[in-house]
Amino acid sequence: MTLFHLFLVAMIQGITEFLPISSSGHLILLPGLSGGPDQGLAIDVAVHVGTLVAVVLYFWTDVKLALTGLGHLARGRTDTPGARLAILLILATIPVIIAGFLIKILGIDEMLRSVAVIGWTMLLFGLVLYWADRTGAEEKTASDWTASDALRMGLAQVLALIPGTSRSGITITAGRRLGYGREGAAKLAMLMSIPTILASGALLSLDVVSSADWTVARDGLIAAAFAFAAALLALALMMRLLKSVSFTPYVIYRVILGIALLIYAYS
Repeated sequence: MTLFHLFLVAMIQGITEFLPISSSGHLILLPGLSGGPDQGLAIDVAVHVGTLVAVVLYFWTDVKLALTGLGHLARGRTDTPGARLAILLILATIPVIIAGFLIKILGIDEMLRSVAVIGWTMLLFGLVLYWADRTGAEEKTASDWTASDALRMGLAQVLALIPGTSRSGITITAGRRLGYGREGAAKLAMLMSIPTILASGALLSLDVVSSADWTVARDGLIAAAFAFAAALLALALMMRLLKSVSFTPYVIYRVILGIALLIYAYS
């Protein structure tokens, strides 16, 4: 794979993973619309690792708290802030792990990788995000996260298994409808991405290990580095903009892209 193609895949993954515009949808569209080769599972795993490192670094204080909480849970303690955060993240991740495993076992994931599906999900869930952002209250912050809200956001995250939905987009949508402010909803969505990316990366790795070689490993390292840089920049920019800008610019992008994809798919 050429350096330019690795850079392109990494930039798409890095920029779109945390913005509410669907990284999986864009990665599926890349070979289909450009006529280039599919990047393959190994590169998919690599760019996911890059984005994972970026979000862990950006939210390191919260990640460190959750990791400490896991230690508390292992010792039977559930009354610390870290243990509480760890429990909520586990609770929010369980639905998508179960659903993702079932989809892989049933072999229906390939059925969802079409331009028409991505066009519809890009358009419809973009409009849902707009509705939630405009009508949702802003009475809660990330520190107000409850078990009930974690489970609801986790169930919403299952929809992101349909390409084009956007994992961050649908969890932010759920957070806004539950009354979290824009920054709080985005922060919770980003923290939820950490165990989710770990789980999906582990699942993809099972298919990669047997066929990996030095060339693939080298390309993966390059792609991961590019994805890390792009994801860190996109994440920092989005969190900064949310102090003064709504999610409407992302909605406009989704609607335009969704309509264009539907015209392409049905023409």
